[in-house]
Amino acid sequence: MRRAVASYLEAGRDIAQQAGALLMRYFERGVDYRLKGEFDLVTEADHASEALIIELLRSRFPTHAVVAEESGGAQAASPFCWYVDPLDGTTNFAHGFPVFCVSLALARDGELLCGVIFDPLHQELFEAERGAGARLNGRRIQVSAVGRLADSLAATGFPSRKRHLNVNVHFYYQMAMLSHGVRRAGSAA
Repeated sequence: MRRAVASYLEAGRDIAQQAGALLMRYFERGVDYRLKGEFDLVTEADHASEALIIELLRSRFPTHAVVAEESGGAQAASPFCWYVDPLDGTTNFAHGFPVFCVSLALARDGELLCGVIFDPLHQELFEAERGAGARLNGRRIQVSAVGRLADSLAATGFPSRKRHLNVNVHFYYQMAMLSHGVRRAGSAA
């Protein structure tokens, strides 16, 4: 299975990088956005990236199911399912704020096997495999060794749904008061 997962990761890396290159073309020229729902933004770049990713996944793995943020998707009969966020950080992207990425993950029978996150602006490729750790541009990475919140720098995000904002602001404040600080860049990845 490890050899198969390695081939899935290789495909995920390639596909995420192709989608990232496409996103950069949109980012450099700027895009308009529209609302999907009450608070969530969507752009032409979201749809173009998703279409490319789905096309590439289906050409390489025609029996795998794909669930994507914009088009949804149903679970196919396959035990394998790709989960796709073609533009993680759409609000940032739409406003020209340079924090966004492409996120892909593969599950088998509901258990995550591997995932890839590509930041095309900084050319950072994160990948992880169940039981094998995580890497950034091929180099192993790990969580901070800091053992106390008071000695840490935290990162977080807020959901786009504003109805929970007061609770999140309260927790953000508490974290800021108990740590070296809190950063909020806007992309969940």
